[in-house]
Amino acid sequence: TAMVDLMFLLITFFMLTTTLAKPQAMDMFMPDKDEKNPDAELDVKASRTMTVLLAEDNKVVWYMGVAGDNPPTVDNYGKSGIRKAFIENNDKIVASTGDPSKGLMVIVKPTDKSNYKNFVDVLDEIKIAGVPSYGIVNKIEPAEINLLKDQGVY
Repeated sequence: TAMVDLMFLLITFFMLTTTLAKPQAMDMFMPDKDEKNPDAELDVKASRTMTVLLAEDNKVVWYMGVAGDNPPTVDNYGKSGIRKAFIENNDKIVASTGDPSKGLMVIVKPTDKSNYKNFVDVLDEIKIAGVPSYGIVNKIEPAEINLLKDQGVY
């Protein structure tokens, strides 16, 4: 019986001292619906916005401002890819406005050919780069689809 007691003590000890794998989650805050004004939009200057289109084959296409005004850039994920673009563009905007809270506004638009991993990866890159605000849009304009086709990633 002494060995059984010792065994239960050891099992209890190891069960209580080990850490279980903690789930990793990113907080996302969704705006409340405004019943009085359902068509209300957030007023952000186009010069502060960066639109990120998630394409197929783990590619990212991004452009600043309005589609067609600035040339798009095809990029990949990682430190030398989209993260570098986030950091550089955020630094430019903060330097021009002088207010860190009015930094870059990223608009993420996943296509029907992108996958969930790419979506999570771009959210991670936004968080790592310290971008102050971002939004997720599930509607892609026809001009953006043409832009993806022109780049050969759609």
